[in-house]
Amino acid sequence: MMKKKKIWITGPRGMVGSAIIRKLSRKKKFKILYESREKLNLLSQQSVALWVKKKKPDIVIMTAAKVGGIYANDNFAGEFIYQNIQIQNNIIEASKINNVKKLIFLGSSCIYPRNCKQPIKERYLLTGALEKTNEWYAIAKIAGIKMIQAYRKQYKCNFISLMPCNMYGKGDNYDELNSHVLASLVRKFYIAKQNKKNFVEIWGNGKPLREFMHVDDFADAVLFAMKKYNSDTPLNIGSGQELTISKLAKLISKTIKYKGKIIYNKKFPNGTPRKLLDSSKINKLGWKSKIKLEAGIKDSIEDFRKNYL
Repeated sequence: MMKKKKIWITGPRGMVGSAIIRKLSRKKKFKILYESREKLNLLSQQSVALWVKKKKPDIVIMTAAKVGGIYANDNFAGEFIYQNIQIQNNIIEASKINNVKKLIFLGSSCIYPRNCKQPIKERYLLTGALEKTNEWYAIAKIAGIKMIQAYRKQYKCNFISLMPCNMYGKGDNYDELNSHVLASLVRKFYIAKQNKKNFVEIWGNGKPLREFMHVDDFADAVLFAMKKYNSDTPLNIGSGQELTISKLAKLISKTIKYKGKIIYNKKFPNGTPRKLLDSSKINKLGWKSKIKLEAGIKDSIEDFRKNYL
């Protein structure tokens, strides 16, 4: 009988980690390893090193991170840069020491310059200034990418980096202040309808363009890249489904059947004007996004209704 490969998912309770676990659970050739943050503190170098030495994973998928929207990034700058860099350093170093066969580091489209040429190619990294409202998270993720490249260069580690666009879906964070835009809008419109509010207020002017991908699509892409990708260049993963925040708000409002007005509070920042990834590299390898935004939004609304009210 063939021995099962052991895969460690570092953030099992998060949106991405739980989606990958759902996908892996259908594949009998893998043994899934994960630990709650109560039992394994990823900020502790010693704890991570001992855990990896004991469990000996063959593959590591790094889904653990401190994440949030504009408010969280702007107000918890120290936590964002320290915790993300610390977690990355501990996991990558422990994986190198214990001869992990493949490690997948997950970044974010916010690593690219604020006024980047569109669609964004992987080579545009570090060619301009970052968006100020999320630079702390972006710098931490850039450090992770560079660490992956350095470990490949010096130690010949089979480690790779994947850069997803904005994600949403089952297990998202719907917190009023600390969530990303799609989850935040789902919450706002759903509660406004429940409470019969006459209007919903949205930060900024509604004009920024964003690309959205359902987390189940991304989980599929991660497992695809695990088999098919091996390079020191970060790999973009996007859906190609781009729209303005204003159009997204109207789509969510319509899906929820909310009848009130949408008001834009222009005192608040818009963030990056546009973030559309060039995903031609992974598309050429044979992966493409499958879940349409309209269907994905319905899934998010149902997730919020079932699990967060």
